[in-house]
Amino acid sequence: MHQAFDTPASFLIAMAIIFVGPYILWRLLRTDDYLPLVVVQIICGILLGPGILGKLVPAYYAFVFRPPVTAALNGIAWWGGSLFICSAGIELDLRKAWAARAEAGATAAWALGVPLLCGSLVASALLRQPGWAGSGAASWQFVLAIGMTCAVTALPVLILFMDKLALLRHPLGQRILRYASLDDIALWGVLAVILLDWARLTWQLSYLAAFAAAAMLLRRGMPRVPPAERWYVTFIWLLLAALGAEWAGLHFLVGAFLAGAVLDAAWFEPRQLSDLRRFVLLALMPVFFLSAGLRTTWSLGGPTVLLAAAALSAAAIGGKLLGTALAARTLGWSRGEAAIIGWLLQNKGLVMIVFAEVLLDKQLISDASFTALLLMGLLSTVLTVPMVAPRLQRAGVALSEAV
Repeated sequence: MHQAFDTPASFLIAMAIIFVGPYILWRLLRTDDYLPLVVVQIICGILLGPGILGKLVPAYYAFVFRPPVTAALNGIAWWGGSLFICSAGIELDLRKAWAARAEAGATAAWALGVPLLCGSLVASALLRQPGWAGSGAASWQFVLAIGMTCAVTALPVLILFMDKLALLRHPLGQRILRYASLDDIALWGVLAVILLDWARLTWQLSYLAAFAAAAMLLRRGMPRVPPAERWYVTFIWLLLAALGAEWAGLHFLVGAFLAGAVLDAAWFEPRQLSDLRRFVLLALMPVFFLSAGLRTTWSLGGPTVLLAAAALSAAAIGGKLLGTALAARTLGWSRGEAAIIGWLLQNKGLVMIVFAEVLLDKQLISDASFTALLLMGLLSTVLTVPMVAPRLQRAGVALSEAV
C-alpha cells in the first residue's frame, strides 16, 4: 500500500497530521482557557517527532516523514519562521520604550539579567558532562546561549496572551510590552555576538554595514511607496536581509529580525499587521512546530533530558520572577504587579524555539540540549495564562481601565 503513495501524497498526509491533530485536541478538550491552540500545536509537534511517534510506529513514521517530505516541510518552516520573526520586529515600539527609558531599561535589565545568570549557572553544570554542548561551540558560547534561552520573552505570543486576558490596551500591558521589547532586542543582539565567526568576521561586519546603509535608504523610501505595495516591498526586503545574514554566517533568522526591527508599524494598517501575524501562526507556524518536533531526541536517555529540562525551567521561571521582584522593589511598583509582570515575561513561546533552532543549526548545542530547551519553553508557555488569570482577577478594579 505504501508504494501506491507518491511524495505529494505523503506530504499531504503529513500536513493533515500537523493541522488536524492539534485542532481536534484543542476543540474537543476545550483547552483554550489554559492551553491556547498555539501551545497545543507545540505539544503535538513534540509528540510527532522521532522521540515519540518515531518509536511507537517507526514504519509509519518513516513512510510519512520520508526525506523529500521532510525537506518540503523544512522549506515551509523556514519561510514561516522568517515571517514570524520579521513581524515580531515590526511590532517593536522603540519610541515608547525610549520615552520611558529609565524605568523600562531598569526593569528589562533585572528581568533579563537574573534569568540569564541562573541559566548560565545551569549551562556551566551541563558543560561538565559530555553530550550537551554542540560540536561547534566554545564553552562561553554554550553558556551564554543557554543563559539567553532562559532569559528570553516571546513577544508575539505575549501579545496574544495579553489580548486574551484583556490586558493588551491597559497601561500595565503597555509597560510589559516595553520591557519585553527591550529584552527582545537584547536577545538578538547577544545571538549576533554568539554567532560571530572570527574566520568570517570581515563578511559579517560588511553585512552589518551594508544592512545599516540599506535600512537608512529603506526608511526614507518606504513612506513614498503606495500603501497597497508596502507588504510586497517588505517581503523583498526580508528575503534580501535574511539571505545576506545567512551568507555572512549569522543565520537567516537574525536577518529576518533585523529586517522587521527597522520597519515602522505605522507604515502598515494595524488590521493588516494583525492579520499577517494570525495567518502565519495559523497556516505556517504549525509546520515550524513539527519541524522542531522532528529534531527532538532522547539521545542521553529520557530521565537525563527531563532532569536537564527541569533545571532549565527552574532557572528560567524562577530567575524571571526573581528579576521582576527585584525590579519592583527598586522601582516601587504597586502590590501584585511584580507577579503579574513576572509570569507574563517568563513566557518563552515560539521565540525561544526559534532561538534554539538557530543554536542547533550552528552546532552550538546538541540534540539532547535542544530537546531539554524545547520542554522548558513548553512548560513556561503552558504556565503563563493559568498563573496570570487569577492574579488579574484578584487585582480587580485596578485593571479595569484601558488606554
